[in-house]
Amino acid sequence: MLPDLDYCRNEFKSVGFELSRELYEKLDIYADFLVEYNEKVNLTAITDPSEILKKHFIDSIALSKYVAISDNSSIIDVGTGAGFPSVPLKLFRPDIKLTLLDSLNKRVEFLRQLCEKLGIEAEFIHGRAEDFSKLSEYREKYDFSCARAVANLSLLSEFCIPFVKVGGSFISMKGPTEDISEGEKAVKLLGGEISDIAEYDLFGEQRRIIIVKKISQTPPKYPRNSSQIKKKQL
Repeated sequence: MLPDLDYCRNEFKSVGFELSRELYEKLDIYADFLVEYNEKVNLTAITDPSEILKKHFIDSIALSKYVAISDNSSIIDVGTGAGFPSVPLKLFRPDIKLTLLDSLNKRVEFLRQLCEKLGIEAEFIHGRAEDFSKLSEYREKYDFSCARAVANLSLLSEFCIPFVKVGGSFISMKGPTEDISEGEKAVKLLGGEISDIAEYDLFGEQRRIIIVKKISQTPPKYPRNSSQIKKKQL
């Protein structure tokens, strides 16, 4: 499915990463299964092999270049969809303890089957972030939460920051156009502060990673219920 190993190695090398044969083979399985499953469940609009490599796999793994992720860190990927960015990151960094959350059971079932094929361990949650982050076994339990989504920073923060323990970080992978200052109020209300913004070029496209440090506990009233969140953003 993926282009040949030498091509993929060169693309990885161009952004500062080494690609082992083992990782290549795992990513190849991932790409195959993604395209196959995508025929019955909408997971991605990107199905060209080289585009999957660059826009899904390398884009996801690039996160580790800009965020200092300690060994054995726990990460919850909120609204993970087809597993981006966290499943490629887990393949690249097997020490990571991974939780995958999505509101659509068909996507969660895809992820279960995918992880079995890849031989990786993860916890799977079918549900809404605003519900599960209120539960004691998930609230403020993770070193990192992450999201690669089109929603704005204010909305994503309410979904993601409550999962993060004090001292941890919420990682938001964004495009270059959003006015980040509009989300700063929400970040502060939820116990965070924007600690870094990494802007970089990936194969001719602008990328941005916003790192929100959790500096205090999230007030118990957050996240609000879904109807309140939809009615008015923080």
